[in-house]
Amino acid sequence: MGADIRTDTGAIMSTMLEGILYGFSLLMFCGTVWVLVFGRSMAKINKLMLSVAILLLLLSTTQIIFDIIRLEEGLVLQRDTFPGGPQAFFADVAQLTFMSRNSIFVIQTTLGDAVVIYRCYVVWQSVRIILIPCIMWCSVAATGIGSMYALSQGSAAVFAPFISRWIKSFYATSLSTNLLSTLLLAYRIWSIDRQTLSVRVTKSHLRPILSVVIDSGLLYSFTLVAALVCFTLESHGQNIILNMISPIISIAFFMVIIRVEISQNRNNTRFEDQSTLGGGNMGNHRRTSSNDSVYPMNGIKVHISKITETSNRSLDSWDAFKPKLASDVVHMREEYP
Repeated sequence: MGADIRTDTGAIMSTMLEGILYGFSLLMFCGTVWVLVFGRSMAKINKLMLSVAILLLLLSTTQIIFDIIRLEEGLVLQRDTFPGGPQAFFADVAQLTFMSRNSIFVIQTTLGDAVVIYRCYVVWQSVRIILIPCIMWCSVAATGIGSMYALSQGSAAVFAPFISRWIKSFYATSLSTNLLSTLLLAYRIWSIDRQTLSVRVTKSHLRPILSVVIDSGLLYSFTLVAALVCFTLESHGQNIILNMISPIISIAFFMVIIRVEISQNRNNTRFEDQSTLGGGNMGNHRRTSSNDSVYPMNGIKVHISKITETSNRSLDSWDAFKPKLASDVVHMREEYP
């Protein structure tokens, strides 16, 4: 493609944009560690989410190190010695730095998709719901391994049919897995929010969580779509998108953890205050209709089954949705004299 971006120019632009996003993800990592660790004993820290956060940071850090090394090799160390110059160097799929950074990208992508599926399971509490996403995740892992094997042959350009098939499949399966899992997760949160609408006395705390789940899913999906389109058009602009995806995966993970924790902590006091609902004081309450008729009430009996609002700071961010959400039916009965 005559109007396509040069590989050396793309390498400079992609590393620069990756560095900016990496700095932002590093800041969000600090916020994630803060909300997961601050004010909790060692026994109450969610070690799984903390471990995933650390692993994602280590992977994105390692990848940007490889990209900087690759940039130095192509533009400085082998600028005059590599056949074809910097442009040919950055187009060479057999370079060790190229293989290393792409291996890290595959690992990070499969890890990010696995986290979304895990969240989906936590909210649904059903293996059947995540069965299809799990099968799709296996496809992501298989196509990722296939892509790395194809690249390791080092006998063709990145857009050669043998390599292209695997990479397109990897992008497509990862995109499909992420979209399906995000939609299932968002629908579950939305349905729970709808079921509690009639008995809520305060503003819903699930709407902000629903919003950030959708936003993070769309952010990651949009970058995958852009990468897939660029690769299909055989544009070297896909290298720019590829470098940006790594910190975006971390950002999408961190933003959900931070937003869920903030939303949960803001409602801790409110949940504790509402724990007296249905107590003796409610017997003195009176309800007024639109025509100012007053109906005395003996009391309100609130029966809540299969859903729990928790203020326990020792719980995982997603444990607010955990308790037996198989039914999620809220029953409220008001008894009049």
